[in-house]
Amino acid sequence: MNPKQQFCHEKSCHASGQVGQGNIVIHSRADKRYKCKCCGKTFTESKGTAVYGLKKAPELYVTVISLLSHGCPLQAIVATYGLDERTVQSWRVKAGLHCQEVHEHLVAESQLDLGQVQADELRVKTQGGLFWMAFAMMVSTRLWLGGAISPKRDKQLIRQVAAKVRQVALCRPLLLAVDGLVSYVGAFRAAFRTPLRDGTTGRPRLIAWPDINIVQVVKRRNAKTLEIERRIVQGDEAQVTALINDSQGGGVINTAFIERLNATFRQRIHCLARRTRSLASTQRTLDASMYLMGCTYNFCSLHRSLGQTIIVHPNGQERKVLCTPAMAAGITNHLWSMTELLLFKVPTAYQPPKRRGRPKILACSCGLV
Repeated sequence: MNPKQQFCHEKSCHASGQVGQGNIVIHSRADKRYKCKCCGKTFTESKGTAVYGLKKAPELYVTVISLLSHGCPLQAIVATYGLDERTVQSWRVKAGLHCQEVHEHLVAESQLDLGQVQADELRVKTQGGLFWMAFAMMVSTRLWLGGAISPKRDKQLIRQVAAKVRQVALCRPLLLAVDGLVSYVGAFRAAFRTPLRDGTTGRPRLIAWPDINIVQVVKRRNAKTLEIERRIVQGDEAQVTALINDSQGGGVINTAFIERLNATFRQRIHCLARRTRSLASTQRTLDASMYLMGCTYNFCSLHRSLGQTIIVHPNGQERKVLCTPAMAAGITNHLWSMTELLLFKVPTAYQPPKRRGRPKILACSCGLV
C-alpha cells in the first residue's frame, strides 16, 4: 500500500483529486483502506476504479471485459464461466461508464493539432428499435475522438459529434471529411466559432475559425455501378491537398479511415454486427459498449499502420515498433493492458458545498485550503 499514489475521492474535500500532498494515510492494511486527514473520510484501494464494489474476483472481471471488448458474444461468456447474463450485462455497463470517464479525462481534455478528421455514422438495430451511432477520428494517429448515439439521424446527433471534435482541436488548419449528409456542414461551421467579447452587454459576436476546410464524399449506388463525387464545400483546394498529404501521405478526398473504424466497431461489438440475433437492449448498453470499445482501441490495441522506426544495431539496422493511437497522439507513452485501463483512477474535481447564511472560514489539519 502506497498512500503517496492515492487521492481523496470526496468532492467536497479541499484535497480532492490531489496526489502526493501528504493528506492520505493508511487506515487499515487488512481491509486495504486509506484515510484523508483533510476531511476524515476513509476509502478502499479500489475506489474510483471499475472493480470497485465487485463481489467476484477482479481477475475474472478483467477477463470478461477483455472478451466483451473483442467481440465475444455474451452467451459464450455465460456458458464458459457459469455467470448470470444480468451480471455480465451489469459488468459491461460498469466498465463502459469507467471508460467514458477515462476518455473524457485523457482524450477529451487534450489539445491536439488534428490535421484531418473524418466522421461517419452507423445504423444500429436494437430490441427497442433503430438507433444511430456517429463517430469521429483523427486520421494521422487513428485516434477515436468520441461518439454519440441518438434514435434519429438528425442535426442534434451531428452537433454532438462536432462538439467533441471542437473540444480537442487546436486553432490550426483542419480538414473535415464527411459523407453526403447535409447536417455535417452546418454543424461543423457552427462548432468552430469563437465568441468575441468586447466588454459590451448582450450576446457576443461569433468569429469563425480560419483555415477550416470541409469536404464531402457522396456515393450513389446504381444497379451495376457506384458513382463517387468528391466536393470541397469550404476551403481552398491547395490547402486541402496539403492537409491530405500531411495526414495520410497523399491520395484523394476520402472517408476510408472512418469506414475502417466502423468495421472494427462492428467486429468487436457483437450487437453491431450485421444480421445478428444478439441485439442491444437499451441505449445505455450501446453507450457502454461504444466507450469500452473506443478506449480499448485507443489505449490497448496496437495499430499496424502506426509505428516508429528505431535503430537496433550499430551497423544501422532498423526496426519498426508498433504503437497505439493514444501513443501516436502523445497522450500516453506505453501500451496499456486491460487491467491498467480498468484500474485507472480519474481524479475528482473539488466542488464546494452549497451553504446558507454567512460564509464560514474552512480549515483542515493538513494545511490544504
